[in-house]
Amino acid sequence: MTTTNATPTPEEPTPSDVERGLADIDAFLTEQAPAGRVPAERGQTKRVRRLRGEVSEAHALLELQGDEAPLRVDSPRVRKRRKAMRQAAVLHRLAQDPDARAFQAARVRRVVVGAGMVALMLALAWSTAGVQAFAAEGAPVWSPGWVFAWFVEPFLSLALLTVVGAKAYLAVRGQPIVSPTLDRIEWLFLGLTFGMNAWRHLPGIAETFSLSALVLHVLGPIVAVAIVRALPPILAAFTNLHHDDAGASSETTSGTSSRPFVPGVPPTGSDLHGKNPAATLSRAVRKRSRQEVTATVAEPVKPTMQAHRDQLRALVTTGEIDPATASVNAVAKRLGCRWDRARALLAEITTNSHREGER
Repeated sequence: MTTTNATPTPEEPTPSDVERGLADIDAFLTEQAPAGRVPAERGQTKRVRRLRGEVSEAHALLELQGDEAPLRVDSPRVRKRRKAMRQAAVLHRLAQDPDARAFQAARVRRVVVGAGMVALMLALAWSTAGVQAFAAEGAPVWSPGWVFAWFVEPFLSLALLTVVGAKAYLAVRGQPIVSPTLDRIEWLFLGLTFGMNAWRHLPGIAETFSLSALVLHVLGPIVAVAIVRALPPILAAFTNLHHDDAGASSETTSGTSSRPFVPGVPPTGSDLHGKNPAATLSRAVRKRSRQEVTATVAEPVKPTMQAHRDQLRALVTTGEIDPATASVNAVAKRLGCRWDRARALLAEITTNSHREGER
C-alpha cells in the first residue's frame, strides 16, 4: 500500500495584494535612487568660495588672538630658569645662616690645616736628604753611620711638629700660646735643619759653588719656617670669626668694656730712678684721665642686619633706590655697611620683588 503526499496549491493573489506589492516596490526604488543635484547659486565660483574661507579664517584668528591664555603659559626654558632662580635664592638664604657660615669656616679651616701640614711634612722630607748627606760625612753606603744619618732629620722634625701642633691646637681653641721659650725652640730646630742642608753648598765650603744647588737644598727649611710661623695666626683668625649678624665682640656690643677700671697708683721715689717726680706723676695722672674717659664714654653700636634691611626697604619704597639697576657699591655707601652685607640685602630684596610680581 503506497502513501501519496499532496503538495498544497498556493492561492492566487488578489488584486489588492498586487497593488500593495507594486506600492512597496515603488517606495523602495524611490529610497534607493540618488539625490538630485541641487542647482548652484549664480556667481558661487571656486574663487569666491576660497575667498569666503579665508575671510572666515581671519575672523576666527582675530577672535582667538584676543585671548592671552597662551601667553601666560610658561615655556620649558622659562620653567627651567624659574627653578634655577628659586634654588639660587634658597642657597643664598642658607649661606647667610650663622650655622652655615660656621660650617663653611670649619671646612675651610680643615682644608687650610691639612694643606699646611702636608706642605710642612713635604718640606721636612725634602730636607731629609740634605741632612743625611751632612750627617753621614762620606760614610760607606749601608754602614751604621750612613743608616743612622737618615734618622737625624726625622727626630728633629717630630720635635718641631710637636711644638707646632700644640700651638696650632691651642690657637684653634682660643688659647694661643705666647711663649718666647717655644719660639726659641722652633727657631733652634729650624736653624739646625737650615744649617745642615746649606753647609755643604756654601761658598768656600763646596768644591764648586752652585747657586741653584744651594737654593734647592735650603728650599725645604724655608718652606718649613714659613708654615710654622704662618699657621698659628691663621688658625687664631679662624677662631675669632663671628658668624652672626652682629659680628662684634661682647665689648663692642655692650658699648663699654667688661673689665673694671683700676685707678693708677702714683709712683714712689724709689720707682723713679732719678727722674723728675712731678713730670712722672703728671704723666700718670693724664694716662689715668684718658682711661677714665675711655671707660665711661660708650662706643657707638653698629647697626644690625635687620636695621640695614629696614633702611633698604624704606629707600626702595620711596623710590630712592631701584633694586633692578642699583649697584652693590651704591647700596653699601647709602646704608653705610660692608659690601658683603649690601650684596646679600640687595639679592634678598630682588628675590622678594620677583615673588611679589609672580603673585
